[in-house]
Amino acid sequence: MNNGAASETDLAIGDTQSADQASAQKIEFLGRVIAVRGSQASVGLPAAAPDAPEERRVTVGKFLGIAAGKRLLVGVITDVCLRTEPALPDHDHVAAAQLDLIGEIRSGEARTAHFQRGVTTYPAIGDPVVSIGSRELRLIFQNSSSRMIDVGKLQQDNAIAARVDVDEMLSKHFAVLGTTGVGKSSAITLLLHQMLQARPDLRVLLLDVHNEYGRCFGERAQILDPNNVKLPFWLFNFDEIVDVFFGGRPSLEEEVNFLSEVIPLAKASYAQQIGSAGRLALKGSEQANARYTLDVPVPYRIADLLALLDTRMGKLENRASRMVYHKLITRIETVCNDPRYAFMFENANVGGDTMVEILATLFRLPPNGKPITIMQLAGFPSEVVDALVSVTCRMAFDLGLWSDGDNPLLVVCEEAHRYMAADHSVGFAPTRRAISRIAKEGRKYRVFLGLVTQRPAELDPTILSQCSTLFAMRMTNDRDQALLRSAVADTAANLLAFLPSLGTGEAFAFGEGVALPTRLKFRQLPAQLLPRSDTMGGDQGDANAAIDNHSLAAVIDRWRGRTTKPRTAPDKPAEEAAAAMVPPSPSLQPTQGLDPNRFRLLKRPLEDQSAKAGLEMQTAEPPLR
Repeated sequence: MNNGAASETDLAIGDTQSADQASAQKIEFLGRVIAVRGSQASVGLPAAAPDAPEERRVTVGKFLGIAAGKRLLVGVITDVCLRTEPALPDHDHVAAAQLDLIGEIRSGEARTAHFQRGVTTYPAIGDPVVSIGSRELRLIFQNSSSRMIDVGKLQQDNAIAARVDVDEMLSKHFAVLGTTGVGKSSAITLLLHQMLQARPDLRVLLLDVHNEYGRCFGERAQILDPNNVKLPFWLFNFDEIVDVFFGGRPSLEEEVNFLSEVIPLAKASYAQQIGSAGRLALKGSEQANARYTLDVPVPYRIADLLALLDTRMGKLENRASRMVYHKLITRIETVCNDPRYAFMFENANVGGDTMVEILATLFRLPPNGKPITIMQLAGFPSEVVDALVSVTCRMAFDLGLWSDGDNPLLVVCEEAHRYMAADHSVGFAPTRRAISRIAKEGRKYRVFLGLVTQRPAELDPTILSQCSTLFAMRMTNDRDQALLRSAVADTAANLLAFLPSLGTGEAFAFGEGVALPTRLKFRQLPAQLLPRSDTMGGDQGDANAAIDNHSLAAVIDRWRGRTTKPRTAPDKPAEEAAAAMVPPSPSLQPTQGLDPNRFRLLKRPLEDQSAKAGLEMQTAEPPLR
């Protein structure tokens, strides 16, 4: 063994040890560099003894160091094989390992060492190779220069904590990927707990598709479901409200055109009614010239909308045109009267600008000890979930935009492939646009994105490419692995070949949030914090209540939207604080209902209509030919 090389290696990996301690330490070389190609190096290895200690076992996924001058280059083993060519006379190399070089440990002027990503000096043929021990791993992963969170243990040394830079992970977005049952939900729960501990100013909006996070955060979370959330219809933009009225089915162009004409008029009508005391009031001559666009979130009433449609229908002579209005009015009334849509239309004809209260409850302003909002989507009508996710994510971004990023917010989207499919013909386009805008521009306004999906291949690659920190859990699908490989920028993308062999709760972490691409084991959560599906209600009552709730009649009633299991209402302090910011809304005169006989021309028997048509033809001027 070359003593000069040994002393250089001691200097490269010594952190705060004295020179005497460094020179006294014995370092045994595992092999030497036999080939270099770009960011990869091949290492020749001697035959391992059967009783060799664990640190001398060379296998895939482990870190090795290459002593190059005063630097220790750090690489991860991606391939080990027997050498087929004969060994040189002065070498006993019988195997070769392929290393992806991903960083280096450098000695500073004060004989202290630090780790940096990237390689500034490449290895040469014959450079000695050493194992990376606990001391070097701590130097790499336990960086105290920034806010780090502890998420588990390193697979190579379970005595060392796996730490993640929370600021890098948040500001550049992150994703948790893996097949069903590998622990994605538990990993997200752990990450959120650690983030909130490191970032007390952070608020979280969690879109819970399967109602499984309700018990994971205790008193720190506000749970919203169809029973206690209020998202009035006027918060929805035009594309979203059309999707609601048409039940997620393709819309009819003629009806959509009529809606686009009368919605701005309904907004203007409501603004005139609330007068000078309302927030929407305009000054003097401005009121007559007021113009409201389709997408501006200002209140209006369904009664005014229907009255405008009814008035227009009454002026038409053509039966076919009247039928278009009739179908549109019937469609709107049907949705408004559906009890499943009460969270949108319960006070559709009352009026009142409640946007401050809604934003305060939805985005925890102020948090009042509950920085997390869990939006449980399983109880909402399936045909409206896409529009609901769209309006929520859109308001999250707009709030960050118009508040200049004063309130950092993390939006976590479960089952992200349902809303941002790789096939743009699938899904709801406004939802894709809303989430894509957060992914591309959200960091400028401190609106961050976390994605969770079990099918990365079905996720829009553009959205995934915006996530700079990835936690890849077990995946067996070749298409999923191929897409993930294209999204990983590190030279250690070869680690993805190990994904099918990962255990439950294990992950490979890549990207800006971690010092090195590494295999880690997430910490186990306490039993009471583990995610569990809460679709049928998570609270367990007495035996009689459980039997009643699970009886077929009760299930059918809930199915039809007649009864729902009550939940705790949104906490009052947030609503009271928001209400204090809202000026009192003037009392509105109750809107008179539409004339119940307004469709008499459509419902009149055919002979009556024919008689009337004949009379009209007698009194009318003959048509021009």
